[in-house]
Amino acid sequence: MELNSTSTAKYKLAYHIVFCPKYRHPVLTGAVEVECQRIIAQACVTYGWRIVELNVMPDHVHLLVEADPSTAPSTIAATLKSISAVHLFATFKDLKRRKFWGSGLWSPATYYGSVGEANAETVRAYVANQKVGHGNSKDS
Repeated sequence: MELNSTSTAKYKLAYHIVFCPKYRHPVLTGAVEVECQRIIAQACVTYGWRIVELNVMPDHVHLLVEADPSTAPSTIAATLKSISAVHLFATFKDLKRRKFWGSGLWSPATYYGSVGEANAETVRAYVANQKVGHGNSKDS
């Protein structure tokens, strides 16, 4: 991951996001898979998010994406799910009739994982030991 910056922040933030079609239907294959990858990549460029890795499986999407600190991972997922559903239903009209009548493409459930340079235990130890070595004891 690269060190990024805005006028008021420096950051290295990435999110592992996973989402699935409703009922986990394995519809993300062939041309649908290719178009899903393309539309997600295009939306990320439009919104200024950098895809580190994207993998579209038949019944779910894995995305590792970098974003600025003012963008919530839930906003990224909701935006990508919305744009891709509208586009895929418009492009593959039979998709909605075949599997998703009366409902959207994506399940409301989404997995979010944060990714950084250090693991949680390393950061916990760093924060816990801030006073050590700075002339203050941890007990005072």
